[in-house]
Amino acid sequence: MSVSKFTLPDVGEGLTEAEIVEWKVAPGDTVAINQVLVEIETAKSLVELPSPYVGVVGEIFVTAGTTVDVGTLIITINSAADAAGGSPTDTTSPAPSAVLAADPEFTAAASDVSASISAEEPEEKPEPVLVGRGTAATMPTRRRRHVGAPVAHEALAPAPAPRVEATPLERMPRRASVGPVLAKPPIRKLAKDLGVDLAFVEATGPIGDVTREDVLRGATQASVFRNIQTPEWPSDREEHIPVKGVRKVIAQAMVKSAFTAPHVSLFVDVDATRTMEFVKRLKASTDFAGIRVSPLLIMAKAMIWAVRRNPTVNSTFTEEEIIVRHYVNLGIAAATPRGLIVPNIKEAQDMSLLELAGALEKLTQTARDGKTSPAEMSNGTITITNIGVFGMDTGTPILNSGEAGIVALGTIKQKPWVVDGEVRARFVTTIGASFDHRVVDGDVASRFLADVASIIEEPALLLE
Repeated sequence: MSVSKFTLPDVGEGLTEAEIVEWKVAPGDTVAINQVLVEIETAKSLVELPSPYVGVVGEIFVTAGTTVDVGTLIITINSAADAAGGSPTDTTSPAPSAVLAADPEFTAAASDVSASISAEEPEEKPEPVLVGRGTAATMPTRRRRHVGAPVAHEALAPAPAPRVEATPLERMPRRASVGPVLAKPPIRKLAKDLGVDLAFVEATGPIGDVTREDVLRGATQASVFRNIQTPEWPSDREEHIPVKGVRKVIAQAMVKSAFTAPHVSLFVDVDATRTMEFVKRLKASTDFAGIRVSPLLIMAKAMIWAVRRNPTVNSTFTEEEIIVRHYVNLGIAAATPRGLIVPNIKEAQDMSLLELAGALEKLTQTARDGKTSPAEMSNGTITITNIGVFGMDTGTPILNSGEAGIVALGTIKQKPWVVDGEVRARFVTTIGASFDHRVVDGDVASRFLADVASIIEEPALLLE
């Protein structure tokens, strides 16, 4: 019998271990090339491992929930030809063998595939090392099922929180249009399943109707304000949660950053009224139709502009030298159900405002789905953390390890503000920033933050 052994590969630079989250196959299952075998959790990301073989699953050696080292044997796959021929030594999957033998067309096709593989490679071939998820164009897109979530929408969002009264949603801005909501019945059903009030959703459809993407964006915003029902006290007096996976990586990164880089933090209040007006105009623009536009987009562009004027904040410190990066891999701190991750937008300095908006939306959706790859979280140069979505005014962010600057965008809300000697209601926010004081001196940090604030106050400066 030809048995292929599949060991845990290194799916990210420097990966040493990973946790087996969920097996997508079972002993006796027939698998094809690039079919997802297992979902693993690495340093902050969920990765689906595709099969490099065609055949029948033999034995699974590691149970879900177990953390194993790279190179550990996790599964074997018997060749399709041997399974179809009913080899007497194949005792792990007799039922599938009988089924395959009863299907001459499948048996012939599988034998041809097995023969072609055998002709190209010797019997004793080195173990394959997969990086990422294999060939994306042919890989099945199976999704994890979430218990309690509507099956029809399991690929759209995590299981919704328990439905409660809609009082928290009243804090969200109403639609600019007045009158009945235009939405097709399937869109209304989707909104109902996700707990989204269509009255709070901005419509971007061609006739002013609410689209599927609008509902999904609304679900994201509503989740920030939706209260969770207060549960009863658990019967157990204590809960012990193993420190592993994402939480272990977060803890190590925060300790390393906090006790390695001497932090210095600055804060500034900003009149963001013109930014809010600019965002409103972009939302109405046909160029941005179907793309989510928020103040975070203007903040991202402001950061890139300010980095060009103050390049030292976009650097990293080593014991031998300071490396100043003349490019921006812009990190966006994202709170996901699995913990905090910081994916980054590569070469953000070369993107137009429209391209940056699309990249932000893609990054956010990928993080929320738990599909952010290790490569998307590596080589960041400077980071934004948008704590304003949680209603926070400001904070003292901790640097992402290896970076010299991080900016926190606080909530934007109307406050009394003095304009031309008169007190008026203006949209005001507080911007906080932390820097590595080994690299960034106080004057550079102040100039950088002042530059960011100037763009938030007057986005037209970006046209320079």
